[in-house]
Amino acid sequence: MRILLFLLALSSLAPRYAAGGDVCVSGHDSGPVFEEQPSSLIYPEGLPEGKVTLNCQARASPAASYRWLVNGSEVVITEESHYTLVAGNLVINNPQHSHDSGSYQCLAINRCGTIVSRAANLKFGYLRDFPSEGRSPQTAYEGTGTFLACQAPAHYPALSYRWILNEFPSFVQPDGGRWFVSQVTGNLYLANARTNDTGNYFCLTTINMDISTKSTFSKAIQLTVQPDANPRKSAPNIRVRFPSETYALAGHTTQLECFAYGNPTPKLRWRKVDGMLPSKVGASADGPILTIPDLSFDDEGMYECEAYSSEGRDTHQGRISVRAQPEWLQVMSDSEVEISSELHWSCVAAGKPRPIIRWLRNGLPLSTQDRVEVSSGLLKISNLALEDSGMYQCVAENKHGTIYSNAELRVQVQAPDFRQNPVRKLVPAARGGQVKMECKPRAAPKPTLFWSRGTELLTNSSRVTVTPDGVLWIYNISRADEGKYTCFAENYLGKANSTGHLSVRDATKITLAPSNADINQGENVTLQCHASHDPTMDLTFTWSLNGVLLDLEEPNGLYHRVEGKENIGDLAIVNTQLSQAGFYTCSAQTVVDSAVASARLVVRGPPGPPGGLVVKSVNETAVELRWSRGYDNHSPIGKYVIMGRSEHSHDWKRMRTDPANIEGNAESARVIDLRPWMDYEFQVIASNILGSGEPSMPSQAVRTKQAAPTVAPSGLGGGGGDRNELIITWTPMAREYQNGDGFGYILAFQKQDAPTWTVVRVPNVESSRYVYSNQSLSPYCPFEVKIKAYNRKGEGPFSQIAVVHSAEEEPTVSPRKSNATALTAFEIQVSWEPVQHSSANGVLRGYEIRYWRQHEREAAADRVRTAGLENTARVSGLRPNTLYHVTVLAYNSAGTGPPSPRTTVVTKKPPPNRPPANVSWKTDGSWVTVRWDHVKSMDNESTVQGYKVLYKHEGQSALKVLDKGKTSVNLPLPKDNGYVVLEIRSWGEGGDGAAHEIIVSRDSGTGMMVQKNSAGVSNPSCSSALLSAAAVLTVFGLLLL
Repeated sequence: MRILLFLLALSSLAPRYAAGGDVCVSGHDSGPVFEEQPSSLIYPEGLPEGKVTLNCQARASPAASYRWLVNGSEVVITEESHYTLVAGNLVINNPQHSHDSGSYQCLAINRCGTIVSRAANLKFGYLRDFPSEGRSPQTAYEGTGTFLACQAPAHYPALSYRWILNEFPSFVQPDGGRWFVSQVTGNLYLANARTNDTGNYFCLTTINMDISTKSTFSKAIQLTVQPDANPRKSAPNIRVRFPSETYALAGHTTQLECFAYGNPTPKLRWRKVDGMLPSKVGASADGPILTIPDLSFDDEGMYECEAYSSEGRDTHQGRISVRAQPEWLQVMSDSEVEISSELHWSCVAAGKPRPIIRWLRNGLPLSTQDRVEVSSGLLKISNLALEDSGMYQCVAENKHGTIYSNAELRVQVQAPDFRQNPVRKLVPAARGGQVKMECKPRAAPKPTLFWSRGTELLTNSSRVTVTPDGVLWIYNISRADEGKYTCFAENYLGKANSTGHLSVRDATKITLAPSNADINQGENVTLQCHASHDPTMDLTFTWSLNGVLLDLEEPNGLYHRVEGKENIGDLAIVNTQLSQAGFYTCSAQTVVDSAVASARLVVRGPPGPPGGLVVKSVNETAVELRWSRGYDNHSPIGKYVIMGRSEHSHDWKRMRTDPANIEGNAESARVIDLRPWMDYEFQVIASNILGSGEPSMPSQAVRTKQAAPTVAPSGLGGGGGDRNELIITWTPMAREYQNGDGFGYILAFQKQDAPTWTVVRVPNVESSRYVYSNQSLSPYCPFEVKIKAYNRKGEGPFSQIAVVHSAEEEPTVSPRKSNATALTAFEIQVSWEPVQHSSANGVLRGYEIRYWRQHEREAAADRVRTAGLENTARVSGLRPNTLYHVTVLAYNSAGTGPPSPRTTVVTKKPPPNRPPANVSWKTDGSWVTVRWDHVKSMDNESTVQGYKVLYKHEGQSALKVLDKGKTSVNLPLPKDNGYVVLEIRSWGEGGDGAAHEIIVSRDSGTGMMVQKNSAGVSNPSCSSALLSAAAVLTVFGLLLL
C-alpha cells in the first residue's frame, strides 16, 4: 500500500505519459489542433513532370510530427520514393493513376496525443478523344424539331458542352429559345428547323480540373434541312426532361433541364407545384435550365416545366429531394478531469440521411470495453486513469461527407494546492446580510474541505453553513463576525490551507422605490430610485427589464440615467414603445451587497398581430378566415381589417369581407369577391382607439376553386392578311380572368346580314389571332365577329360584335386622263381622274406616280406616293430640259393597281446659273437705290423674264419679295443705324437663277459689287467705284441655289 501511495504521489508531481512513452507536461504542453487539412483534388492524367501537394499543418506544443495514410495504409517516405514530406505537407512527385489515386489522411502527433485529418481524395481527370470515324449526316424538315447527339468520349469528371457551326469560333446561340445544348447529355436540340440551319456541326467538350483545362472536338455532323413551302405548325412537345426524382445537397446549386420541340418556338416557364417558386431562381424561371442556388430544405418539392405557344402546351413534373452533409450541432471541448472520476462527452450532428457517429482516441477507433462506454454520440469513461489522457475525436459521417471534432482529455492527480486559487484575502460583507467564502484548491482526487475561525472549527448552525464542495456561508452578519477564516484541504497525497479576512460594512437600502406607471405609446416616463449605503464604498445603480440588464450608456439608446447625486439612480424613458412594457427592477449595488426594488410599466398602444391565421371553406369567389386574438396592449380591440394579395400582385390591399365591418370580438370572417382559380395570401390587422397594429403572419397560399369565365376577351379586331383570308385578332386573357385550366377561345363570325354563324374553338390561352381561309372569300368583305372564353368549367359570355373585313386585294382599275405639265426646269405637275371606291378592293389609300427618263426602262422608274386622295401632285428634283414618261396607279394596303396610260412631259430649260453682275447701290437719306446688269440667257438656258429682289431689315427673320421687270429698285432703309440684307436673282420659265447677296446700311454711301470676267480680272471702272465708296459695311458674294 505504501508503494502505491508513493507512485501516486510521484505521478502528481511528474508529467503524464502519452502514447509511445513521450512525456506530456500538464499546464505546459498541448495536443495537436489542425490549422490546415488536406483537400480533395483532381489531377490531369499523364501530365509530365508534375507534382501534387496535400497540405497538413497543426498547432501543438511541443511541435507535432506527421505521418500519412493512403487507403488506410501508411505512406512510406524514403529517399528513393516519389513522396516528400515538407513541414507536414505531403508532396507526390510525378503522380500516377495506377498507384497514387486514393484517399489520403494526415496524422499529427506529439507527446500529448494523435489526431487524424479529414480524408482527401486524389483522383485523376482525363478526357479521351472522339472516335476518328466520321459521323452520319442527318436530315430534318423545315418547321420540325430535331437533335444532334454529342456522344462524348470517356472522361472524368463531368464535362461542359458547346456546339460549333461550320468553323471555330462560330458557336451555336440560343436564337430566341430555338436552340438548346443539354449540359447533362451534351446533345444539341432544335425546336424547329429552318433552311439556314443547314451546315456542319461540331460538339466541343471541355473538362475543368484543379490545375488545367482540356477540350476536344467531335467529327462534323452534317445537318441538312429540307425546305417546305408551308412549314407545318405543331404544339409543344417536351423532349428534354429532368428526372422524376432529383437528389441535391443543401447549400449547393442544382439545375433542372427542360426543352420542347414545336413550331412556333415554344416558350418555357417553371413553377413549384406545392408552393411558391423561390425568388432566387431569377431569370432562369423562364428558360430551359432552372437554376436554384444555395439549396435549402424549403426548396424541396415538386417542380413543373411548362412549354407553351399559340399551338398548345405541354408539361413535365419532377421532385427535388434535398440531402445534407453532416453538420455539428454540439461538440465536446478540452477537459481536465481528476483521476478516478467519470468523463461524459457528447456530440450531436445534423444531416440527411442521419449521420453515424464514431469515436477515436489518439487516431485509433474507440469502442465499448471495460471502463469505456460508446453509444453513438455519447462517450462515457468511468474511474478515469492516467492512461485515458490523450486526443479524442468525434467523427460524424453519411454518404455525402465526413466531419471531425477534436478535444484533449487531461486526467489530473495531485495533492491540494492553493497557489493558483487562494481564499480571498479580504472579503467585505454587509451588516445584516450574508457572505459566501469559497475554497477551491487544485487537487486530484477531490480533497476533504473544512473551515475554522481562529482555533474554532466551524460546523453547520442557524447562521453558518459549510457545503460539501467547501463553500462557507454566514447569514445575518454582525460586527462580531469580523475576523480571519481559514480553509483546510486534504487528500491521501497531502494537505494545504488558505486564510482570508472578513470585513463587515453598513448595508445598502432603497430609500425611494420606483412606482407603477400606466402610459400611452410614444409618451415619456421617469422611474425613480434612491438608496443609502456605506460611505466607505462606491454606490452604482443598474436597471433591468423583465430580468434583462439595460444599457444606460449608449448615446442614442432607449434608456437614460437621470443626472444627479450619487444616491439617486432615476431612469428616464423617452418615446416609450410597446416593447418597453414590463417589470423594471432598480438595483443599488456596492461591492458587498445590493438592494433592489421593482415597478410595473404598462404601455398602451395598438394591438399586436393576430395569431393562428388559417383558411377554411374555399369556393370559387370566397374563403373563410379564422384567427386567434392577439395581445390588445391594454386597449380593447375595436375592429379587424383583412388584407390580401394574389400571385400577380405583390402589394397588399384591403379585401371585401362579410361582414363588411369586422367587430373587435370576432375571430372569423369571409373574404368575398375573389377571382376563381387564383392563388391568394391573407393577413389580418387589428386596431383600437390608439391605432392599427402589426399584421398577422401571412396565411398559407390558397387557390380558389375553378369557375366558368365571366368576362369576354377584349381588343377584338383584325383585317389584313393574304388573299382569301379573314384574320381575327384579340388580346389574350390575363391569368386573373381565366378562372380555370383547360382554357381557350370560341370565335363566331358571319358575313354581314348572313343568317348563320361559323363557330371555331382556339384551344390555347396564349393565342391572339385566328386565320380563316376560303377561296370564295371576296376581297374586303365585311364580317361580324364575336368571341368568348371557355375552360373546363364552362363558357363565358360573348363579346360585343365587331366588324372585321377580309383581306384586301390590289385595285383593279387605273386612274383615267392622266396628264403631266412642266412647271420649271426641275418640277412638273401631274393630274388624273380618281378611280371609283367600288373598284379599290379595299380602302383606297392614295395614288402612286411613276416617272422615268427617255431611254430608261420602266422597271427603274422613280416613285412618289400621295398621302391622301388628291388628284394632283407635284414631282420635283427632276433634270432640266429632259423628256419624262409618267404613269399613275391607285393603291391600298394590298398593293398597287394597274397603271394609267403613259403620258410624257419635257421639263423646261434651266435658268441662267450666273447671278446679276455689277451690283451697285447708292443711299439717299432713308432710301437706297440698287442697280445691276441685265442677265443674258444662253441658248441652252430659259429666257430671263424678270428679277426677284428679296430683302429684310436687321433683326427680322422674314424675307420680303419684290418682283421687278427692271434692273433697279428703290428700298427704304431702317430708321436707326441698322442695315438691309438683299438678294437679287433672275427668273424665268425655267425657275429662279443664281443670286447675289449684299448688305447696305444708312451710312454706306455709294458702292458696287464687282463681277469678274472670265479671266478673273476686275473691271477697272468698277474697282475705282468701290474704292471711292464712303463706307461699305459688308459685301457677300453668296450664290443661293
